[in-house]
Amino acid sequence: MERKQHFVLIHGSCHGAWCWYKVVNLLKTAGHQVTALDLGASGVDPKRLEEVTSFSDYLQPLMDFFASLPDEQDRKVILVGHSYAGLCISLAMERFPKKISVAVFIAAYMPHHNSPPGTLIQEDLELGKMLVRPSGLFVEDLVSGNLLTEEKFGSVDRVFIKLEGDKVMMEEFQQLMIQNSPKDVKVISEAGHMVMLSKPRELYRLLQDIGDNFS
Repeated sequence: MERKQHFVLIHGSCHGAWCWYKVVNLLKTAGHQVTALDLGASGVDPKRLEEVTSFSDYLQPLMDFFASLPDEQDRKVILVGHSYAGLCISLAMERFPKKISVAVFIAAYMPHHNSPPGTLIQEDLELGKMLVRPSGLFVEDLVSGNLLTEEKFGSVDRVFIKLEGDKVMMEEFQQLMIQNSPKDVKVISEAGHMVMLSKPRELYRLLQDIGDNFS
């Protein structure tokens, strides 16, 4: 019998929880629990853009959510981040590693514990320009010190989903992220960047498979 999971879906820059609606419906129909969060000043989050002055402010809804979860072995969640949200879920992995069974990076920034997450943004200025949002990318916050450790962040299994045809996270950049040694790599063909809208069923099936393999 297929085990029911709790999926936590985190949107990329400039988007909101709304972008996952097709995948949320598919996962819930299959009996899974799903939480799609709006980060600071995103989607229907009540904060105004000018109130989100740091990466910590931007991440607050995600950190508050994890703080509210029970710390039980059989209640771990599958944490999914798209694009810029790879940095967001990485900080959650560092702070709450025992509450996450596996982290899924969908064409997302996937940092390594040996260097500050912000260096990934500095490596590709043109990509950064594509992803910039009115409140900024919080690069200064992300390059200040070693935010990730092998003991915590490194202890969480990671899966990278590569999106073919992505014009935002180009194939070369995704390959660079894959070099950061995820546990497994999946591929969705002809997906474009917004795979949750273009190929929701393919993404849903991959997430189910990942949940079965890493629970």
